[in-house]
Amino acid sequence: MSTASFSAAFAETPANALVVAQSIDDAVSFDPAEGFELTTVQSFNNLYQRLIQSDRTDATKIIPGLATSWSAGSDGKSLTFKLDPNAKFSSGNALRPEDVVFSLSRAVKLNKSPAFILNELGWKPETVDSAVEKIDGNTVKLSWTADVGPSFALSLLTAPIASIVDAKVVEAEVKDGDFGNGWLKTNSAGSGAFTIASYTPHEALVLQANPAASDKPKLETVILRNVPDVGARRLLVEQGDADIARGLSADQIDALKSKPGVKVLAVPSARTDYILINSKANPTLGNPAFWEAARYLVDYNGIATDLLRGQSQVHQAFLPVGFPGAVTDTPFKLDVDKAKKILADAGIKTPVKVQFIVFNDQPFLSIAQSLQSSFEKAGIELDIQPGVASEIYAKGRSGQYEMTLRYWIPDYFDPHSNASAFAINRDNSTNTAAKYAGWVIPELTDETLAAVKEQDAAKRVELYQDLQKKLQKSSPFVFMLQGSDQVVLSDKVKNYVQGLNADQVYYDKVEK
Repeated sequence: MSTASFSAAFAETPANALVVAQSIDDAVSFDPAEGFELTTVQSFNNLYQRLIQSDRTDATKIIPGLATSWSAGSDGKSLTFKLDPNAKFSSGNALRPEDVVFSLSRAVKLNKSPAFILNELGWKPETVDSAVEKIDGNTVKLSWTADVGPSFALSLLTAPIASIVDAKVVEAEVKDGDFGNGWLKTNSAGSGAFTIASYTPHEALVLQANPAASDKPKLETVILRNVPDVGARRLLVEQGDADIARGLSADQIDALKSKPGVKVLAVPSARTDYILINSKANPTLGNPAFWEAARYLVDYNGIATDLLRGQSQVHQAFLPVGFPGAVTDTPFKLDVDKAKKILADAGIKTPVKVQFIVFNDQPFLSIAQSLQSSFEKAGIELDIQPGVASEIYAKGRSGQYEMTLRYWIPDYFDPHSNASAFAINRDNSTNTAAKYAGWVIPELTDETLAAVKEQDAAKRVELYQDLQKKLQKSSPFVFMLQGSDQVVLSDKVKNYVQGLNADQVYYDKVEK
């Protein structure tokens, strides 16, 4: 179905449907073992359930999902879960221990971008089968070799990659040993409030109510329309052709605050915006002096205050405010003369041209233009190359870039979620942001693994603070901002909930 036909069909949004205007160009896969982009991650709580999940109003709390109870083993390296005997998938199939075993083992064996989360337990493709086992018809046991405790394991199991899929349905769609990944890229096989009715890349994702859901949603349909132009998104929600609009610019938000019929919801976000430098692209970009100079070529306050106006705050560490141990000092500011001296002292000759790939969406393009302007003052020409988000992701993950603008959102509520992404890369064997930067750091990897093992809470916070300060000082990452999501809702929309983490978007309770 084309976007044009949506416009004709929804001049007034139906009473039983929620229409959301946003960009979905980033979507790569709706398989929870692979999807790792904002659009896909935001869909998973609506399509799937996990054994346990974060409380939607307080991410620090873990509550039952498909498991009604759980207990830690005396060895400190195992958890036993009792499954909900009434749980069913959208197919009508009852939840079985085999579904849990299949889901977690396939996620590790597929080894897609989010697999490193489950790798934290020491799970590898060749060992995971012995780590996830059926005990009886209503019980599964998970064990691990990594030196981490049950509380950390529980945090990992709240991540989208730990979603439970209907093994019977997915196994029927397996092609060439892909564990059903090809089919799940555009379909769903979960027990969440909704299922995927249809997905047309770069056009629309349509969710429909799951008739077998234990807690049925209030609305029959949710339609995520791909509207790349932010001005068009504003117009749609202002005229009532959309119920929700995401990703509007600061100017558009300001204009809508006084408009009747709509309301602006400001949601604290754990999103961290940063510059990612490919240290392997060439000797200049691999020089720590270039990384240091880059820190003084960002107009942090100008971007946060003048450009984004409430949509982000200056934040210069990898842990977002709201997480234990987040470092909040901001030692860097725009200082062109200092940056020039750092470059000159290191023998880096200017002018130098750097390919800068960015998402073809706001606010990324505006931020990129600000960076282009400030970097140019030190003789660094940023060649902005906009692209569809899914393509930019692919280039970043494969190292086919020089510099890019990225955001990172924690996968679970623990400091290690971000530390494992930015401060672990022993040998390029794990898909982390450090690997994408080509930054091999065995010593920092050891320090990060020591932090996650630490049982003393206060000492653990100190270790993560130390890691943040080391990366803040020298790394191929320039941490700039922490986001605050501004979502525009029609006055008709009630009970929409969005939490601190990216996956905490819920449509099941929404009414109109």
